[in-house]
Parts: sequence; structure tokens; C-alpha cells
Amino acid sequence: QVQLEESGGGLVQAGGSLRLSCAASRRIFSINTMNWYRQAPGNQREWVAGITNNGRTNYADSVKGRFTISRDNAENTMYLEMNNLKPEDTAVYSCNLHVVSPYVDYWGQGTQVTVSS
Repeated sequence: QVQLEESGGGLVQAGGSLRLSCAASRRIFSINTMNWYRQAPGNQREWVAGITNNGRTNYADSVKGRFTISRDNAENTMYLEMNNLKPEDTAVYSCNLHVVSPYVDYWGQGTQVTVSS
């Protein structure tokens, strides 16, 4: 079992920056991908960005060029650096750990990000 805990959310003005963190309770040695998802009120959960355990990254088009995902495997932590934030980035951001073998997903509780115009 793995627990994930997000931190770093808050209220920021449009154009500002925030850095989210996701700490895992232990290291995962299996092939895995860590992801950030977000869900705004009334919307479905949306994938934001992902990073494999060997550092390959991928981003949703809506955040490409503004958000940067990274991870520190030694610290069992993933980050999301969010720059040039827009009101439409307002959502609850959750981290996900997807393990390939055995096939399992772990989720954090989420952290609120609010961007004011």
C-alpha cells in the first residue's frame, strides 16, 4: 500500500505561480508513472501531466509551456511547477501513482488551486 499526500495549493492571481508537491509514503521499485490530474466544479477529472520513473514527461495541451512536472525518486516526491496561471486552471489537483506490475493505481486526496482574475 502507498499513501500519497499533496501540498502547495492555494490562492494566486492570474499570471502567478504555484508549486505543488506529492509525497509518496514509500519508494516504488516497479515500473510506474506519476501523474497530476485536476477537477474543476461541474467538470470531469482531467489529466494534466505525467512523468515516468525514468523521467520521461508528457503534458496536456492546455498546460504545455506553462507547467513543469518533475520527480525526485530518492525523496519519493513529485512536483508540479505551475507558471502563468489562468483562472481556468482553478481546480482540485490530485496526484496519481500508476504501477504497471502489479497493475494498481494510488490517489492522493487533492489540493485546491484557485486562480483569481
